[in-house]
Parts: sequence; C-alpha cells; structure tokens
Amino acid sequence: MEKQSLEAILKENAYPGRGIVIGASEDGKSAVCAYFIMGRSTNSRNRVFVEDGEGIRTEAFDPSLLTDPSLIIYAPVRVLGNKTIVTNGDQTDTIYEGMDKQQTFEQSLRSRKYEPDAPNLTPRISGVMHVEGGTYNYAMSILKSDNQRDGSCNRFTFAYENPYKGEGRFIHTYMGDGNPLPSFEGEPEWVGIEGDIDTFTNKVWNALNEQNKVSLFVRFIDIETGKYETRIMNKNVK
Repeated sequence: MEKQSLEAILKENAYPGRGIVIGASEDGKSAVCAYFIMGRSTNSRNRVFVEDGEGIRTEAFDPSLLTDPSLIIYAPVRVLGNKTIVTNGDQTDTIYEGMDKQQTFEQSLRSRKYEPDAPNLTPRISGVMHVEGGTYNYAMSILKSDNQRDGSCNRFTFAYENPYKGEGRFIHTYMGDGNPLPSFEGEPEWVGIEGDIDTFTNKVWNALNEQNKVSLFVRFIDIETGKYETRIMNKNVK
C-alpha cells in the first residue's frame, strides 16, 4: 500500500460521505482522530456538531427543516475511560455499552450491521483509540453489505499497534458519488497527518467539497497525559 495525501484524496472525491481518520501527530506526541460528515439532501445538510461532555453529538441546525432524525442525529464521539470511540452512527452507543461490559470492540459490533437506507445500504464505520500511560493503539471497523445486496453483512476490523508518527488510516462510507452510492472498498487508506491541530483541521476542512461538506471534528490526545484538544468546524453557523 502506498501512503497518500489526505488532502488529495478528499479533493479528488466530491462525495466520500462520512469519514474517520485516526493516527499519530507529526511530532509523535499526540493520538489524532478526525470525523467529518457530508450531505446531499436538505435533511443531511441541516446539521451541526456540538460538544456533549467529552464527546460530541449531531444537532439539527434548523429544527423546522428536520424530517427524519433516525440516521442523522446521533453521538459520533464518546469517551469511555482511556478509550475514545468515533463512528458514523448510533453504534457509538453500542460500542460504548459493550466495552463498558468488558466486550471487545469487535464483539460490541456483532449486534449491528450496515444502515437500513436501501438502495445505498450505507456502511457503518467505527474507530476506537486506546491511550494509556504513554502507549497508544487503535482499531477501525466497517460493516457493509455484500456488494450492495441486502441481507448479508460483511464485517472487517483493522487493528494498529504503536502507530508511526505523522501518519494514520482513513476510512469513509462511499467510494464517490452515485445512485446508489458505492460503498467503501478495501483496507483503510494509509495517509499522512501533517502539522499541529489547527493546521491539520484547516487542511481537512478546506479539502472537503464545498457544496457537500457539513461538519468536521478533530481531536489531538496527548499520549503521555491523556489530555486533549478539540476543534469543531460547522458549515452552518448562526
């Protein structure tokens, strides 16, 4: 696999959908995660990220325009002790509750599958970061239909130990725009992570398609102390 520019991937894809990036900062001091959402419909675009405890949740920007909250209102990020969970749906809660009962990341997701939004059958993408006492590892998961056919769920988990500084992995829901939307294929993409939190946030935000981007969350977690910094970007601003 060849390491790619995250900016280039985003600029070349008008609609990756929802995406998770996890890795390590360029200086090797921070665990890094980013999560973005995009939208094609008024309902999908009518959202913002807001802080919720140590995590975030999605919220309708204009409640009067909200038509179906089932797949767009959820908590993308939650923190369980030294674990940070990030997903593209309400499986955040499933993972949190499972791991709180000593289940593994993979076991926690056994009760879930891709989203019930035929014909797209959007994959559920998830990640968990474990930062403790100067050590850091992470895992990513995708639950997807079998070649966009309903009824069969394919489950893939990827685990990364002692990640190299200045790089990470990127997984997103769609390969690009289309009807139906084509599901992500293959391993999470190997990408570079450049700069401090503000530089990285701005690079990702500016690379997302201007028409389709909605919100972006970025967090840098100090690997030694567990303290973190967060940035949130919303296209909809009051």
